[in-house]
Amino acid sequence: MLQCTAVTQVPYAETLLALATMEGGPEHPPDVVEPEDFVLCELGDHDESAEHAAHLWTADTPDDRDLWFLWSGTGAHRVHRLDTLRLCPAVLRELATRTVTTCAYFDHHPGPHSFSVTDPLGDLIAEHVHSEVRRLVSGDDTPGTPDGSDVPDTDAP
Repeated sequence: MLQCTAVTQVPYAETLLALATMEGGPEHPPDVVEPEDFVLCELGDHDESAEHAAHLWTADTPDDRDLWFLWSGTGAHRVHRLDTLRLCPAVLRELATRTVTTCAYFDHHPGPHSFSVTDPLGDLIAEHVHSEVRRLVSGDDTPGTPDGSDVPDTDAP
């Protein structure tokens, strides 16, 4: 499933207060959030009956509670809340590779678990970064794809 594409601005003062007062919060909340920060919904694509959600802070506490920003609606009709929520207990076990992937969302989140949600833009950025690393390791000075095919022809009329 694709990731939701909803984006909204974080309420700066409310977020600073939530970070400063939460158990296991950051020592210096202004280092975590800036006045003009925006967040992207991290959940899988969903209908308007479910709240959008963005993870803001992983608390340093034994009860696995993180700060989440949840919202619905847009513009003047946007309703939001900041809440510390328990982590989702779901895990994906790959028997062939013996890997265990935990869900990165909060408990009782709507839709599929994080390990079933794909972010095409994030995948594209990761592929570009890997391509650049391969290029640098191989010693090729041409930016872009390893064969340099995306470099514009500057000699063309």
